[in-house]
Amino acid sequence: MDHTAFTAGQPRIPGLSYRRFRGEPDHGVMVDIMNACNEVDRLEYNESVEDVRRSFGHVKNCNPSTDMRFALADGLPIGYSRVFWKDERGGLRLYIPMGFITPRWRRRGLGGDMLRWNENRLCEIARTHEHVEEKAFHAWATDGEPGAMALFETHGYQVARTMVEMIRPMGPSLADAPMPEGLELHPACAEEYRSIWDAWKEAYADHWESMERTEEDYRRWTESRLFQPELWKIAWDDKEVAGLALNSIDARRNEWIGIARGYTQYVFVRRPWRRRGLARALVTSSIRMFGEMGMAETYLGVDTESPTGANVLYASLGYQPRRRHLIYRKPHEL
Repeated sequence: MDHTAFTAGQPRIPGLSYRRFRGEPDHGVMVDIMNACNEVDRLEYNESVEDVRRSFGHVKNCNPSTDMRFALADGLPIGYSRVFWKDERGGLRLYIPMGFITPRWRRRGLGGDMLRWNENRLCEIARTHEHVEEKAFHAWATDGEPGAMALFETHGYQVARTMVEMIRPMGPSLADAPMPEGLELHPACAEEYRSIWDAWKEAYADHWESMERTEEDYRRWTESRLFQPELWKIAWDDKEVAGLALNSIDARRNEWIGIARGYTQYVFVRRPWRRRGLARALVTSSIRMFGEMGMAETYLGVDTESPTGANVLYASLGYQPRRRHLIYRKPHEL
């Protein structure tokens, strides 16, 4: 049956019921719920049906027909949840519960009910993974989502790591940061995307929460609407990729927030070229490029415990911390 009856233990929302994912017709439902959440939670994301369609075209370790559930009040969607899993380098398998609730229906126990269903479904999945020794629940929230933070902490999750968004306005002066000797910047052609991907995988292998990347991940990356190679700053040592600042401009997001902002999504330097000032040169070059394009500010994110000291570098270039993203873990005998 598509809907489930109201049962004991569910939140007391009149006419509450649940149903499964119905395929593409639900993409618009998800967008409406996510955008309502993003506006109230000040997350600055503006999702589209095309974004969801593209994302679900590359869904991994998740069967939407069994791993998603929509909450309804008197037949109208008010929230949904989804679960999936992923592997971290080193053998840890992470089981991930996600949930979105339309703001007017929060604080009524629905979040706890959705999380319990998510965890139960993840336990069912985990029991089929008999060969995996290390397993944990994994979730996240921003410091602008006190309800989500309280929900996870009440259910035994603890903060394992903190990521920080950083913003730099274009106003402050920027010192020169020349490329290290022997390296040069030049754009990539399509035939070089694979070598850039491979260099990126290698550079991030020693970062916290580093994941195994697959061919499906590569396709998802190249098909993203923010795949904008013309904005990348790539440092080459002859034909070797030494480092990269992966830049983009999210025009729709900028329109949504009313700010002309350039985004540096990732910065990496491979081991043989570290400690030579390359990361500073790449970020500085990116800032200057965005300024020439008329951007008012630049944005990036950083692990507060970065082993490369990236957070110190960005602060020295004028970036200021803005919003914290809390990564939660809950070890569990799944």
